[in-house]
Amino acid sequence: MEDTTVDDFDHTLFKKLYEEGLKNSSKKLEDELPLPKFYSKIPDQDNIVCLKLREEARTAFLQTKSKSLLDNAELQNLWTLLDKHHSTPYSSSEQMINYLDFKKVGEIAGPKYRLFFTPEIFAKLLHNDVHGRVSTMAIFNYVMRKVWLQQTRIGLSLYDATGQGFLNEMDLENYITELIPTLPQLEGLEKSFHSFYVCTAVRKFLFFLDPLKLGKVRIQDILASGFLDELLELRDEDLPKDAQDSNWFSAPSALRVYGQYLNLDINRNGMLCQEELRRFGTGTLTPVFIQRVFEECMTYEKEMDYKTYLDFVLAMDNKREPQALQYFFKLLDVNHRNYLNSFDLLFYFKGVQDLMALHKQEIIAFEDVKDEIFDMVRPTDPLKLTLQDFIRSGYGDTVINILIDLDGFWSYENRETVVSDRNNSEKQDN
Repeated sequence: MEDTTVDDFDHTLFKKLYEEGLKNSSKKLEDELPLPKFYSKIPDQDNIVCLKLREEARTAFLQTKSKSLLDNAELQNLWTLLDKHHSTPYSSSEQMINYLDFKKVGEIAGPKYRLFFTPEIFAKLLHNDVHGRVSTMAIFNYVMRKVWLQQTRIGLSLYDATGQGFLNEMDLENYITELIPTLPQLEGLEKSFHSFYVCTAVRKFLFFLDPLKLGKVRIQDILASGFLDELLELRDEDLPKDAQDSNWFSAPSALRVYGQYLNLDINRNGMLCQEELRRFGTGTLTPVFIQRVFEECMTYEKEMDYKTYLDFVLAMDNKREPQALQYFFKLLDVNHRNYLNSFDLLFYFKGVQDLMALHKQEIIAFEDVKDEIFDMVRPTDPLKLTLQDFIRSGYGDTVINILIDLDGFWSYENRETVVSDRNNSEKQDN
């Protein structure tokens, strides 16, 4: 057995003393300054008292945050200050302000405005002015937009039952239901239609912002999407008719979509069967595609309800959008392999060929169409088409039209004739 050296003894003694000191100091720290709790789980639904306490605390917090925002009088004060402190050289077309005057306005305005008068914001708003100035209108609009976003976020958060930054379908329904009386463009809606209007409005948020079908959307995504801007556009009493027609949330748009649903419902049972949905649009969607819709989408005893129909309409009207392409790709991917091959394309195009024969039209060979599809999409794998290929290529919507709709196919097939006719018409007009 080897002798223990002095160095070994010193090392062992030091380690022992160090560990005892560390343990004592940690114990003393815990006694004097207990570590804060970083996570508290959401109370169970059965714990009514804790849930109510949590709700009240969140409401009080949001009200405090709301009071810290600039109100209308303070925004008017900001505009007055910007108007008084615009910088030379003066212009009759637009008032501009340099960085020194920008900082001066922030100091005069006071602490509540300070977060809007930082070097970062000035640099963000600075463009090509040769004197290094920013438009006072750009500053004011920036502040207005920020305040509006904060107000809206607080307003949406009041409907967030769990306080986790998400709104589920019921939360969104409650929000829009209480919003309806504040929108002059919806004053003419009969109360009996309100529930259908709310359903129509909510589906757009869920279709585009919840592609994984989790049943909830992030408040942050709602604010970033622009859909809320479109909805709140209905506050404008003088909104032009063309703007109403193109706005999914407008009364004419909601009534039109619901009216189309009722017209398709021949037996008036409030649901759509496959035969009824085949009459959608120009009635040229292929039966095989309609069958896939009913196989993959939520139905009740093989019939489609209004919510599922709304998803279908949103996909058909927005074929270029990634969420719509995802919707259609799921239907086209009959074997659930996350890609399409030539056999999948043939399966769907056979439905188009059947409609050609039914309408006594010239039958187009599949091989020609298949080659054109692969040439358009240019997939990473030359034998497989993926959803990412559809999105990346920019031709996903064209491929979908070719495979599911006879009219869509002929529109693609005759595209050069259509463009030529349009150009000739424009030349004659000029």
